[in-house]
Amino acid sequence: MLILNESWIVQNLENALNTWNSKLGEIWSLITQSPETFKGGTIWQVILKINGAVQAIGLALLVLFFVVGIIKTCGSFTEVKKPEHILKLFVRFAIAKGIVTYGLELMLSIFKIVQGLLSTIMTTSKIGNVTNTVLPQQIIEAIEDCGFFESIPLWAVTLIGGLFITVLSFIMILTVYGRFFKLYLYTAIAPIPLSTVAGEPTQNVAKSFLKSFTAVCLEGAIIVLSCIIFSLFASSPPIVDVNAAAVTQVWKYIGELIFNMLVLVGTVKMSDRVVREMMGL
Repeated sequence: MLILNESWIVQNLENALNTWNSKLGEIWSLITQSPETFKGGTIWQVILKINGAVQAIGLALLVLFFVVGIIKTCGSFTEVKKPEHILKLFVRFAIAKGIVTYGLELMLSIFKIVQGLLSTIMTTSKIGNVTNTVLPQQIIEAIEDCGFFESIPLWAVTLIGGLFITVLSFIMILTVYGRFFKLYLYTAIAPIPLSTVAGEPTQNVAKSFLKSFTAVCLEGAIIVLSCIIFSLFASSPPIVDVNAAAVTQVWKYIGELIFNMLVLVGTVKMSDRVVREMMGL
């Protein structure tokens, strides 16, 4: 019964670390995917249909914003009749229509540029995958050497530690999935905010939209950098004091491990805020 209890303690910690390693590996593979290939591309096909349907609305709004822009920027009808002003308005309308019509291609180009940045970061770091976090052999031996009464506090420590690690794993992976959701949302309704470029008073909306979309794409770079830094942390696991009691060893190890994980999860969770601060959004 004692061996079973000790094995359960070790197994609980290993299961929590396996969940963490699994989610970290999933993030590494997800972040390199494009919206077209995510989940087999099924979601992307639906988003494309929505984008095509919304594009008709965007073109109608384009005309509206164009007319409103003329009214607000022109002092009189005589000014509109000037050849140079007519040419300026024609060029603006043509550019606006092109942005709305080919907005999807523009956004995909931005995304591919950022994906190229991710590839450069991964290649330069020479880290092909994230480093797995494993339970040190000294911790396992210390747990196995515990008596029944000594193992009781270990149950509580491993239960709390394993729960924290598991929760942090899911919070981190949810952030990455949330980035894909934002990419799909931006793509689906893109023609509407892009149509505002037709009017001079409203063109800042389109600029802000493209900046925000670029920021969402750049979140991937922050997430990759965070994972690389954590991998370097994980390559040097917390130091285990073999002379301390088993409970103390496990508590210090889990405490330092969770601290490192919190730093990673916090950075991944705040990747959108970090990018916006960098870009001044």
